[in-house]
Amino acid sequence: MNNGKKVVLVVEDNTMIRMGAVDLVLSAGYDALEARDADEAIRILEARDDIDLVFTDVQMPGTMDGIKLSHYIRERWPPVKLLVASGNAILEESSLPTGSRFFPKPYDDHAIVDAMTSLLA
Repeated sequence: MNNGKKVVLVVEDNTMIRMGAVDLVLSAGYDALEARDADEAIRILEARDDIDLVFTDVQMPGTMDGIKLSHYIRERWPPVKLLVASGNAILEESSLPTGSRFFPKPYDDHAIVDAMTSLLA
């Protein structure tokens, strides 16, 4: 399904922030997919086997927040890398699955790109 590029799934309920994150992923040289909430993200993950990294917000509508989503992804798709961001919750990375990275919003675009590059290397 992909052209050899790493694939990043952006999970964000705010349309403008999601569009900005997708642009950031594309400008970093990766393919981008997008989901409005965890439920949509899970449907995409179930339908594709080429997703390398999920970049998710913490607070969003639906059956689970980004923290629960990240743990679910780690259990079901262990190789998928995880970036988690939040404008309201400041998290200890210890509350996230091993190997996940947390960024407070507003996040620095360069820090996100650096984290994606590092995780996907």
